[in-house]
Amino acid sequence: MLINGKHIAEVLEKGLKKEFKELKKKKKSIKLVVFLIGNSPEQLSFVSIKKKLAKRLGVDFEFIHLKTTPPFIAFVRMIKKKSFDPKTTGIIIQQPLPSQLNTDSVYDFIALEKEIEGHRKKTSFFPPLGLAVITIFKYIYIHPKIDSHLLINIHKDLNAIKKVTKHKKVVIIGRGITGGKPIGKTLAESKINFVGINSQTPHPEDYCKEADIIITAVGKKVLNPLMVKQGVILINVGMRKEKTKMLGDFDEKEMKSIASYYTPTPGGLGPLDVLYLFKNLLDAAKMQK
Repeated sequence: MLINGKHIAEVLEKGLKKEFKELKKKKKSIKLVVFLIGNSPEQLSFVSIKKKLAKRLGVDFEFIHLKTTPPFIAFVRMIKKKSFDPKTTGIIIQQPLPSQLNTDSVYDFIALEKEIEGHRKKTSFFPPLGLAVITIFKYIYIHPKIDSHLLINIHKDLNAIKKVTKHKKVVIIGRGITGGKPIGKTLAESKINFVGINSQTPHPEDYCKEADIIITAVGKKVLNPLMVKQGVILINVGMRKEKTKMLGDFDEKEMKSIASYYTPTPGGLGPLDVLYLFKNLLDAAKMQK
């Protein structure tokens, strides 16, 4: 069964819009600041998606586009300036960063209550992509209805989700900063057991064949029907371009008769990832006096 993440996100967006509207009655403005370095068409497209959702939700949006790579010190000064600005509610740094800046330490220059991507150790926020995965778990095992109740409240939902996934074998393929790493962080902090595998793992197919749930976050085709068991749940994050088409880490046509549930690419986790970024922004606005 195909899981339409785009449709789920559209339904959840309606409830989120109401919450932003209510909060804005008490708070003058809510602003998201987005940093991007470079001119990658793909990254500019991702920024555009966030900007459009910000507009629909009535959120102020500031895009800081650095076409060339600044020195590390200059970059963190810019981040600190925006972090200290009382008009800033949340800050995100579009990944991947250039290699000379690609370090977790850049997030230490964002105030904890404004670092809404969940990168910092003592953050109050779960990574949006991880929350998107937890939403898929909730949809499959607890609430198979697409309505506003599907939106994750991590404090209320976590015990039930841990219970239903307790005896499931979960495998994450990939460990990148935009995929496997934030998902792994979310599952680990949620006390949901999983095995992480990557290109260095010997015999990855052995783990996949036993898995009840496989989350792929690689950006190339890594699964085929011989590597999975009947009834497996396949959740894809990775994206690859083939001619003019965007594809995931498995061939949906090959897998749809084998998987009990699977996410499409595009229209799977991506829309939910962006939605939860704004859910974190909403929570950040509530935390900030």
